Amino acid sequence: MRLAIVGTGTVGGSVAELASEYEHEVTAMANVEAATIDADGIDVEAALERQQEGERHLGEADPEDALAAEYDVLVEATPVTLGDAQPGFGHVERALERDRHVVLANKGPMAERYGEVMALAEDSAGEVRFEATVGGAIPVLSTIEDYGPATITAARGVLNGTANFILSRMANAGLGYEHVLAEAQDLGVAETDPAFDVEGTDAALKCVILANVLAEDREYTLADATVEGIRDIPESALELAQEDGRTIRLIGEVAGGEIRVGPRLVPEHSELAVTGTTNIVQLETENAGRLNLSGRGAGGPETATAMLADVGRLPPL
Repeated sequence: MRLAIVGTGTVGGSVAELASEYEHEVTAMANVEAATIDADGIDVEAALERQQEGERHLGEADPEDALAAEYDVLVEATPVTLGDAQPGFGHVERALERDRHVVLANKGPMAERYGEVMALAEDSAGEVRFEATVGGAIPVLSTIEDYGPATITAARGVLNGTANFILSRMANAGLGYEHVLAEAQDLGVAETDPAFDVEGTDAALKCVILANVLAEDREYTLADATVEGIRDIPESALELAQEDGRTIRLIGEVAGGEIRVGPRLVPEHSELAVTGTTNIVQLETENAGRLNLSGRGAGGPETATAMLADVGRLPPL
């Protein structure tokens, strides 16, 4: 497949670097400042080296030109935006209107405008896949697809590595929230502005996408989710939980038409008590019991692997 990659940060850059291992060719790459385009294939290593000097050095082309380039699959890896989900939604729209495939890591369009994206795909020869939007490298959506959404009765899990790192470190080291948050920022686990992760928004977006995939009769957006973050959890709450053989995790749940994200007490040795940046998703099935899917929920190569697996599932155009 020929790939056009929009968003050349950690994830998009990793897709570009790994594409040849999966026998794909990158024909366009764009960041917010510039683009490089070559229908015969881009020298990815050279392009990413240029970008290290500044985003405008990626190439001579305008970013908009990448959307009009020759490609089979648009890889959408721009930052998440809420509400109108732009510019990610616009990128998806333009690709599908050209009858091209789309693979997303950007959660915005799939959480905030799911129905519109699916309607565009219905009218296009291209398909939309978005495994990387839920759980990074963990094959959650493809498992639901294989089992059939109608056979999944509920989904829950630890879906944000930053929040989980903070909670597990607080519990294991007996440290307070602000101290551990500073550690996480020093290690690059937490952003300078950690609100998106610690207030539960990131986990809620993933749950909304899960709800949309599982739903048969309605569309969900972030406004349908009940969300509580971890900022206000005192160190003493984790100590009390430990005395009772339990711990606290930020759990996202989709069940009975409801979406909830918040701190929950879980048994200390249960599957949900994953530590560090590990994610886990539990799927309750009608006929096969509970499935536990666990692994790295973020990271460049990890998320890129999920995106390239999606590319491999697409039919030739």
